[in-house]
Formats: sequence, C-alpha cells, structure tokens
Amino acid sequence: MSGDARVVAVLGPTNTGKTTYAIDRMLGYRTGVIGLPLRLLAREVYDRIVALRGPSVVALVTGEERIVPPRTQYWVCTVEAMPEGMGCDFLAIDEIQLCADPERGHVFTDRLLRARGLHETLFLGSDTMRGPISALVPQATYMRRERMSQLVYSGQKKVSRMRPRSAIVGFSVDNVYAIAELIRRQKGGAAVVMGALSPRTRNAQVDMYQNGEVDFLVATDAIGMGLNLDIDHVAFSSLSKFDGRRMRPLAPNELAQIAGRAGRGQKDGTFGVTGDVRPLDDGVAQAIMDHRFTPLNKLQWRNHALQFGTIDALVRSLEAPPDHDVLVKAREADDLQALKSLSESAEVTARCTDAPSVRLLWDVCRVPDFRGISHQEHSSLLDVIFRYLHERGSIPNDWMARQIRRIDRSDGDIDAISKRLAFIRTWTYVAQRKGWVDEIDHWRDETRHVEDRLSDALHEKLTQRFVDRRTSVLLRRLGQKEAMVAEVNDKGEVTVEGEFVGKLDGFRFSQDKGAGAAEAKTIKTAALQALAPHFHLRADRFYNAPDTELDFTEQGGLMWGSSAVGKLVAGQDALKPQVEVFVDDVAGPEVAQKVQRRLQHFIDRKVAALFEPLIAMQKDDALSGLAKGFAFQMIEALGVLPRATVADDVKALDQDARGALRKHGIRFGQFTIFMPLLLKPAPTRLRLVLWSLTNGLSEFPESPPPGLVTVPAMTNAPQGTDTMSGYRNAGDRAIRIDMLERLADMLRAEDSRGGFEAKADMLSITGMTLEQFSGLMEGLGYKAEKGEREKVKAVDTVIEAKPDVDTPVMDAGDMAPATGEGDTPAPADVPDGTGDIIDEGQAPIIEETAETPEVAAEVPEMSETEIAPGTAPDAAVAEVEMEVFYTFTWGRQQGGNRRPQQGGKPRGKGGPKGKPKGKGGPRKDNKSQNFSARPPKKEKAIDPDNPFAAALMGLKDDK
Repeated sequence: MSGDARVVAVLGPTNTGKTTYAIDRMLGYRTGVIGLPLRLLAREVYDRIVALRGPSVVALVTGEERIVPPRTQYWVCTVEAMPEGMGCDFLAIDEIQLCADPERGHVFTDRLLRARGLHETLFLGSDTMRGPISALVPQATYMRRERMSQLVYSGQKKVSRMRPRSAIVGFSVDNVYAIAELIRRQKGGAAVVMGALSPRTRNAQVDMYQNGEVDFLVATDAIGMGLNLDIDHVAFSSLSKFDGRRMRPLAPNELAQIAGRAGRGQKDGTFGVTGDVRPLDDGVAQAIMDHRFTPLNKLQWRNHALQFGTIDALVRSLEAPPDHDVLVKAREADDLQALKSLSESAEVTARCTDAPSVRLLWDVCRVPDFRGISHQEHSSLLDVIFRYLHERGSIPNDWMARQIRRIDRSDGDIDAISKRLAFIRTWTYVAQRKGWVDEIDHWRDETRHVEDRLSDALHEKLTQRFVDRRTSVLLRRLGQKEAMVAEVNDKGEVTVEGEFVGKLDGFRFSQDKGAGAAEAKTIKTAALQALAPHFHLRADRFYNAPDTELDFTEQGGLMWGSSAVGKLVAGQDALKPQVEVFVDDVAGPEVAQKVQRRLQHFIDRKVAALFEPLIAMQKDDALSGLAKGFAFQMIEALGVLPRATVADDVKALDQDARGALRKHGIRFGQFTIFMPLLLKPAPTRLRLVLWSLTNGLSEFPESPPPGLVTVPAMTNAPQGTDTMSGYRNAGDRAIRIDMLERLADMLRAEDSRGGFEAKADMLSITGMTLEQFSGLMEGLGYKAEKGEREKVKAVDTVIEAKPDVDTPVMDAGDMAPATGEGDTPAPADVPDGTGDIIDEGQAPIIEETAETPEVAAEVPEMSETEIAPGTAPDAAVAEVEMEVFYTFTWGRQQGGNRRPQQGGKPRGKGGPKGKPKGKGGPRKDNKSQNFSARPPKKEKAIDPDNPFAAALMGLKDDK
C-alpha cells in the first residue's frame, strides 16, 4: 500500500447516500473493487455502473455469476467473491457492520483487516462500527453522513388499513407468503422480495412494484441491505428471526437497518408494526428515529492463514483463536462442518496426502449449501464432487448434464420451482469455479439459462398467486376518482379498464366468482359505477323486445333469453300475478320501472292467451245462479276440479246450467270436472306456477313431461299437485284425467260384481303392462286377484314350410299391447281387429279356415333325430305354457269398511246403488234378484253424467 493511501469509514444511518458516494469515488479512479453483502445488491450496483460506463469495463462476480470482460476496470462483487491481491486503486466494503453477524461476520472482518485499495479504501456502514474500526484500523478516518429525510414511528396498523407504497417485512418464507396472500385479497396484490430469489426474479418483482402495478411489497430483511426502493412505510410483522441456529429477537440497530428503507431522498418515511406484533417500546422506537444504538464491541473472526499440509492441520488453523480483544472466534460455519464430515471418510483421507489435495478438498467444502436439505445430504454431494475432481481433474460432462437436466423443469407450484432454483444455484457455483468443468463457458451458459427459465417461471407463479392486477387497477382508478370505461360483449362479459370483472346477466351484475371477499367489494363498486350508462341502453332494448324473447320458468322466474330479469309473485287474483324485477340499485328507478312494465305486459298477455276459456267464462254475463257459482269455483281451481269435492254442487245443477257450462268447454267427468283445452302442456305449466303462487309454496312442482298418459304418482308433492298437473294419483302411478275418463267409459261395460279381466284397449290407452294396470285399478278402488292358467293358443295347426312364400309381416298396430314381462293376454282379451298374438321366436300361426287344408291323419314314422319339415318336435307340442291374468272386482264391501276414492266406482253390471253382488251362494230367502234398466220418467230427467245415474234408475224400478 502506498504511503498516501487513505482509509475512510463512511458511517451513518440509512438513506444517507453512502453507496452512491462510494460508486462516485470508485469511478474517479482507473480501477476499483466494491464488495456488497447481497447478490441482489451487487446486481443493482452493477447495472448502475454499466449504465454510466458501459458493460465492457465492468465485471460482476458472485458465487453463482461471473461476468468479466477482457478490459475490466471496475469489479462489483459479493464480499465472499472479492478477488484478492489485485492491486486496484480503489476498494470499498458496504454494510461493514455485518462484521458482527454470527453467520457471515468473519468474512467481513477479514476484509476489514486485509482488503485495501492502492489509493483509497472505504468502509460503509452504521455508526455502531466506529469503536471496532478504531481498535482494528487505527489509521482510518471517519466521515459522518446524516439521513436526508426523517424517519417517524407510526405505531401499530392492520394490513387492511395499510396505505399504498408500504413494505411489510417478515422473517420466514411462510410468513412472507401468508402476508402476500392477505394483501392480494384486500389490496389487489403485492410484490415479493426475498434474499433466496434469483436476481432475475427479484428484479421482475421490484419492477412490478416500482412501476405501480402493485402498491405493496412483502419482503424479508433482505431489503435492509441497501436496496433502493420507493417505500413510504415499513411495517414489521415479526420482531424475531431464525439466525441459522435459534430464534432470537432483532436488536434495535437491526430494526433500524430495515425501517430505514422507508423514505427516499428528501421524502420522509414512517415505520411501525402490524398483525399480532406488540407495539415497539418507546425507547426502541425513539432510538430508531434518532439513530442512536449501542456500539458494537465484538466482531466475528476466523483465521485466514490456513495450513494445507494435512486435513488435521487445516482444521486446527481454522479453529485458531483470535489475538485481539475486539475479535471473537466465529462459530463453526457450514464449510468447516463439511470438512470435518468428509475427513471421517477413509477414502477422502487416503486421497488427501499432499497440500494440493487438501486445498482442493477445502475448495469443495466451501460450496454453499444452497439446497438446505440436510447437512448429511450436502456432505454426500461434496464427496462425489471431490472424488471426480481428484480422480479425473474435472467433473464429467455427462454427470453434470444429468444433474442439470433433472432441475430444468418449470412446472409445479412456487415451492417446487423455488427448490429447483436453489438446486441450480449449486451447479451455477460449480460451473463458475475455474478448472472444475471441461467446458466452462458452456456450463456457465447452460446453468444461467436454466436459472433464467426457472426465475421467469417463479416470477409468473408469484404474480399469479399474490397479484390480482384487476383489483389493483380498479382500486387505483377508484382512488383517482375518474370515470371508468366499461365494455360489455355479446356474452355479457364485463371489462372495466381492460380488466374482466364479471358478467351482466339481464340487469344484475354478477362479479367474477374467483374474487375474495375484499376484492369482491372493490370489483362490484368499480363495475357498477362504470356500468350505469349500459343499464339504460339495455332497458330500452328490453322494452322493445318481442314476447318471443321472454318466458317464465316452472319456479316462477321471468327470463329474457338466458338472463333472469324478474320473478312472479302472488296477486289478489290467481289469474293476475304480479312481477318483481331483478335490477341492481345502481341502475336507478327509471330502469327498474321500465323493466317492471314490460314484464307485467308479458305475463298478462300470456295468461290471457293460455287461459282464454276461463277468462271468457269469467266475463260471461249470461251465466247466473248455480251455474255462475260453479263457474267461479272452476276459475278459482284454474280449470280442473276433482268431482268428489263438488259432488253436491254438481248434483244441484240442472240440465240448463250444465248446458251453459258445457258451452265454455267444461266436461263433467266420472272423476274430474275439467276443461280439456286447459290440459295441454302450456296451460298446465302456467297453471302449476299460478297455483303455487296462490298457495305460497316455496318450491313449485314441475309439470310432467308432455305426451305421457301415466307418470309416477306425485306422493311427496303438495296436496293437489296431481290435479293441477292434469293427472290423478292411482296407486304407484298417476293417470291423465282425460284418459282416466276414457277408461271409466270402458269399465262401465264390465261386470264389476262377478269380476272381469283387462281388455287390450284398456292397456292400450294407459300404455301400461298388465301388472302396472293392476296397480292402477287398485288405486281406483278395485280389487285385483292374480292367477295363472294354461295359455290358450290360437290354433294347433302346423304350417307347412313353403320356401317360395314370404312369411307375412305384421304391423305393431296389429298386435295387442304388452301386458307384462313375457305375458300376453288370452285370445278372449283381444278385441276384434287387433290381430293375433305371436309368441316371440315362433313362426306365425294361422287360424284354420275353410281354405286351410286338413292335416294328414297319419304321419310317417321317423327316427328320434329326424323332424319332418314344417312340423314341431314332440317336446314342444307337449309343453304347457302358462300365463298370468288378473281378475278385477269392485273393492268396497257391503257394510262399507272401505270407502271408494273420488268419484266412486264406474257404473257397470252391478246391482242397485252400484254395490257388487258377492260371489257366494244363493240368498237366505232363496229369492234371486233380477235387475233391469228402466227408462226414467219424463217428468224429471236424470243427468247421464251423474255417477249415480244407474243407481237412481234402479231405485225408480223398485218403486
């Protein structure tokens, strides 16, 4: 060192411009070296100097990165990677107070003691270093720099109330991620900065914050090491950290180093705490504001004069005690732990028999444990590297390629990519070591490209997880109180300021479901504010829309295309429902009124069209007396009335009244009184909605599918649902009421006393199997007795095989309906004209007629295995086929233990009052009863629609 070389300690708090001062001083010399505490900070300073002097004269050297142009003048390095013995004109060490750091302090102390520039040396750091520097470097002079802005303590504040341009500091990855997630939900997002991030990822995150894409930064204490960011407020989410060995509280000077990032240049800053952290003690807070801290009196030290004769000699030299009171021996670092671990291997010991081998082993042990898996895992990796280097002089290319190939993947979540980044840092470090790989330029480029790809993937994942650009943009525009522009596409998708915020469904805005509770409020506020003019335009288009674009749902909703715009509510009259609209309040009362008027017009016209017969009857002034009263009941029942509920009223109607009602389409059926026109699908669908509204149902029953004669019984639905649906429950099925009346007409011709079987027409109109039909009949009040009998074949004639004659094909309409699984009705059950029943798999059987030739009386003898053409085997002829049949009788016994269901039993061939005769023997008086139908007296006609008409006629006969 020349005699005029000067050593200056530039001390002071943060935001004093110390680093900038050192850069300016270095550029005043021909050559210079500056050592920085973090790889991130080294990259920042490197970029600043390159911007001033160009890349051709500036080098960047860190453990994982090495950019050294041929004409390098200025070296920007991490403190650990600073070259020694270069003889540069200028040398500076930043954050010199890290000499006291338990983990890395010995490296800074070594630079403090031994690193010098030929003309000038600067030590940059806190005032707490004045004492140790004075003791160890007595020739040093001091320069005090004052903070350019004030730093004020603002106490405790919730994250939700944190103002923009704030940094929240955590001391673990999990803590940082949790805070970032909370800010994303409440504030739109945050950038994440941690020391473990690659420079590329860190720069991308910082740029996002600096450019205003997000207003919040979540970071570890890495931001305290000179990173220049535009921060107004720093909040601590914790006051303790894990230092590699234990959790310990942060000292006031450490808190001040981080808090000092708030405020930049002449702009004042604030600091405080957040979350569950207790407020700072008044003394600590005041010390940070005044920059007064307890001076450091001990620095970490490790011997630099190492002995490489043997492994034991190397270990002893590393563990040598210091020779100064200010210095304390550093705790066992990772490299020394790795050395001791490898020295226990007999193979490693056998290889280290000379100084070069021991030096090589030490260089390998200094590979940082970036992966952080375990000490044993790290030592195993170092063992492999050492053996390759010692045996072959370099690491094999194929082995190196395999290690990198396993890492070169950008899939997975944040943690997976972060781990791969940590792994690639190991191989980046290895590739930077001179002589360790054969193609050093290739492997440097390869590892850097993999790191860049992983860095970009990590930045993208961090952004996806912790940044909601949409909410961030909307919050910023809302804060500016400017009018925002909303756009709505054909699908109803709404974008505000280019950000998708949700959908406009009719006249209600439904925001994006991916938004959290805090985001949702921001999105809705911004969207509704921007959508105000769109509501008026949409209301005009809706008001002029034709009725074909509108519809109602079976739950009473009102639709405009696929958008719900309102719902029906009960009115004073069942045929006059009212409308409740779905319109957001921000649309205004004018829009709501316009939508309400249009929907009311629609539903009024729909009711008028589908219930025209009812409305016409309601307006018929010609109806009077009992007819008018009965018409009122039909209108209240929406055109469908169970006959049993109005039996007395029907009986009271004279023929003129009935005729007047029939003119309006009313049919007086055996079981139901109804208007056939109102049984069509469209009126039925609307009738169920109107009936549900009138009865105040919370869930409306749905109308049955159109075209079905029977459906499953509506047992769990509200009482009366089957009637309003146009059906009547009967057993396990419900039958359409108009088809039930047709069935009742058929049953009148049957002997319900003696019993009868189902005819094909009965099964045909119901569309049921015989077994299902028996359940229906039991539901109507009949008893069904099941039996089996031999199936009667149409003929036993065998048809000769005629290959030249085509087998006749029968229409499905010529066959009787199916009556059960594998069952066919007896021939007696087949009405005329329905054709013969053909067993599946048999040839058609033709009845014997006059034209059918007789079968030969004698059949030639044949062997057991031979079958004559056109004949059936003996076994088939002898086989007896059985069929299932049901006999139906009226189920009500004399004495009346069982009541008939609504409408009573259909009139048939029973006795007076419809009571079927029993199946027993002759009566006790041995007198048989004969019944005959006599014509009614002319003076009082009997209504043929009356279910008791036949019984009344029987009573008249007894007179």
